[in-house]
Amino acid sequence: MMLRSRRSTTLPPAPAHVVLRPGPPDGVEVPFGLRFAAAWSWRLLLIVAAVAVALRLFSVLSVVLVPVIIGLLLSAVASPIVDRFSTWGVPRAIATVLVILTGLVLLVALVTLVTQQFTSGFGDLRASFSGSLDRLQRYLVNLGLSKQQLSDAFDRVRQAVGAGGSGDLGGTVIRVTTTAGHVVAGVFIAFFATIFFTYDGRGIWRWIVGLFPQSARPRVHGSGMRAWAVLTAYVRATFLIALTDAIGISLVALLLGLDLVLPIGVLVFIGAFVPVVGATVSGTVAVAVALVSQGPVEALIMLGGVVAVQQVESHLLQPFLMGRLVSVHPLAVVLVIGVGGFVAGIFGALIAVPLTAIINAVGTYLAGERRGRLAQDAGAAADPAVAS
Repeated sequence: MMLRSRRSTTLPPAPAHVVLRPGPPDGVEVPFGLRFAAAWSWRLLLIVAAVAVALRLFSVLSVVLVPVIIGLLLSAVASPIVDRFSTWGVPRAIATVLVILTGLVLLVALVTLVTQQFTSGFGDLRASFSGSLDRLQRYLVNLGLSKQQLSDAFDRVRQAVGAGGSGDLGGTVIRVTTTAGHVVAGVFIAFFATIFFTYDGRGIWRWIVGLFPQSARPRVHGSGMRAWAVLTAYVRATFLIALTDAIGISLVALLLGLDLVLPIGVLVFIGAFVPVVGATVSGTVAVAVALVSQGPVEALIMLGGVVAVQQVESHLLQPFLMGRLVSVHPLAVVLVIGVGGFVAGIFGALIAVPLTAIINAVGTYLAGERRGRLAQDAGAAADPAVAS
C-alpha cells in the first residue's frame, strides 16, 4: 500500500520547452560586421544629435552663457588670490571686493591708456601708409614682379582703406545699437558672475552636487574638483605665457621704434589666450605696423622677433608651465581650436583647449573610478569570507 501511494503521488516530468530562434528573413543572415556597424552608428547618431541640440541651445542662450563662462574664467584667476587673503584673516567678502575692484581699476586704466596711444599714433600711421605702399611696391618691382599688376593691387588696397561706410545707414545703426546693448548686458553679467563665483563658488558647487542622486554625488564632486583644478592651473599658466609673449613682442617693436607699441602688446596678450595660433596671428599686426611705418626690412626684423618669441614659448614656457596639464597632442590642440573657432568664433577658439583639458581630466578620473569599483567587486566575489 505504501508503494502504491508513493507511485500515485509521483508527478510526471515537465515537458522540455524548446526555444526556437527565428531565422533571418528569406534565408539571408545579416553579417556580423554590418550588425556591429549598425549598433555603433545609431549610438553615434544619437551623440551627434545631442551635441547639435546642445550647441543650438548654447547659440540661443549665448548672450547669457558666454558672460557666465567668462566670469568663471576670471574667477579662476581671482579665487586663489581671495583664498590667500582669507588665510591671512581677511573676511572673504572684503577680500572679494578688494580683488575684483583692483582688477577692474587696472583694466579701465589699461583700456584708457591703450585708447590714448591708439588715437595719438593712428594719425601718423595712416599718413605714412601711402608712402609705405610706394616703398613696398618699388621693392617688389626690384625683385622682378610685374609693375602693372602691383600698381593695380595697391590701388585697390588704397581704395579699400579710404572707402567710407556708404551702405545702409539705418541698418548699420540698428545693428550697432543691438550689439552695444548685448555687450553692456554681457559685461554686467560677467562682472556679477565673477563676484559670486569668487565669493561663494563652493556653496554654488554644493548646491549643484545636491541635484544629483545620492549614489552619484561622490563621483560628481570628484569630477568637479579635478575640473576646477585643471581650469585654475590652465588659466594661470596661460596668463604667464601671454604676458611673456606680449612683453617680448613689445620689446622688439620698441627697439625698432614702431608706433602703437602698447596697443600691440595688449593685442598680443589677449591673442595669446588662444594657444598655438593666438600670439602668432596677433603678432602679424606688429609686422604690418612695421611694414607701414618703417619698411620691408623692419617688417622682416619684426617677423623674426615674433617667430623667436614663439619658439621660446613653444620650447620653454609651454612644457615648463603647462607640463602634463593638457596631455593632448599638439595636432589635436590645433584641431580643437579650429573646430571651436568654426562653431563659436573667437569665443570657441578661446575655450576649446581648456574644455578639452577638463574633459580629459574628468574622463580619466571617472575611468579610474570605474576600474577601481570593478576590481573591488571582483575581489569581493573571489573572497569567500566577503561573499558570505
